[in-house]
Amino acid sequence: MTYTLPPLNALRAFEAAARHLSFKLAAHELHVTPAAVGQQVKALEARLGVPLFERLHKQLVLTAAGQAYLPGISDGFRLIADATSQLKPAGAVLLQLGVHGAFDLRRLALAEFRSTHADIGLRVLQPAGLHELVEGKVDLLIARGLGHHPGYRCDRVNEGAGLDDWLIAPEGTADCPEIVSFREWLRAVSAETSLPNRRPRLVGSAGS
Repeated sequence: MTYTLPPLNALRAFEAAARHLSFKLAAHELHVTPAAVGQQVKALEARLGVPLFERLHKQLVLTAAGQAYLPGISDGFRLIADATSQLKPAGAVLLQLGVHGAFDLRRLALAEFRSTHADIGLRVLQPAGLHELVEGKVDLLIARGLGHHPGYRCDRVNEGAGLDDWLIAPEGTADCPEIVSFREWLRAVSAETSLPNRRPRLVGSAGS
């Protein structure tokens, strides 16, 4: 069976904006800009051929079509989330780490992290960049040469003569327990060696 579906990113933007009745709040939830949410919703409306929102002065209101559409879309995402949660390691919170292609994963001692953090199911996507983080494909990212990005917490992983690596997480989730655990793990790993160029080394947030 072939499903006829609008782009999923557009559906996510609509569903979040409809729940909040705000492009700004939806953007904060999805870690994108309000303009990006507005563009996704506009593209969805064009695809469907019906307006989903009335854009009033400083107010967003669902049209009759939007009100009818929202419950089914919300239920669909809920079913997807429930099905996905069944794939997580038992009792574990899933943490998805993106890493740029040139990074040597051996520096992270991931096997040791997994053995000492049984409550965190760690998955790694490599290569990955800011696009994957913005799109929600990863929860945090090790990127090269990106020490500042609005709406994100950026911690330097290493210091060197070349481009630095940074651990980047959305400000809204940067203090989640699993992300804090991984950040602290990098600090602990750096403390185990006196060779900072061979091991990750968190030396502080951008602007600190």
